[in-house]
Amino acid sequence: MTIDASDRAAVAHFIRVCGSGVVASIGADGGPQASYVGLTATDDGVLVFDATSDSRKVVNIRERAQVAIAVTGADTSVQLEGRARVTHDEERWRLGEVYSERFPGSRALDAGFEVVAVEVRWVRVYDAGEHPPKVIEATWA
Repeated sequence: MTIDASDRAAVAHFIRVCGSGVVASIGADGGPQASYVGLTATDDGVLVFDATSDSRKVVNIRERAQVAIAVTGADTSVQLEGRARVTHDEERWRLGEVYSERFPGSRALDAGFEVVAVEVRWVRVYDAGEHPPKVIEATWA
């Protein structure tokens, strides 16, 4: 069954089940930089991952918030684009707990690590399990 790209809860569930993806951020030279990350999502579709404070992706996100993410599972792939931010204070702890629930033993809330949140703006679901393959896109407000 194809995921409805406009259904935030369904997209979030798919991401939680898959548990990882590739995040592409924009480097200082304007070029793309991709990184494989553990990934989860809140029910309302905010994506969450952790990274070391000095990683390229964190440095990039602090300067240029635009990211693209690809998540794959079996016959379905989901592409997402949005704005990322390094979280702070209460949001860091709340989303760090969300991340740690999905990945027990995570170091997301340890010193030297950051919790990153991504507000998704665009989603594309490609379902190769359908014949012909089905593509659904949605813009999230």
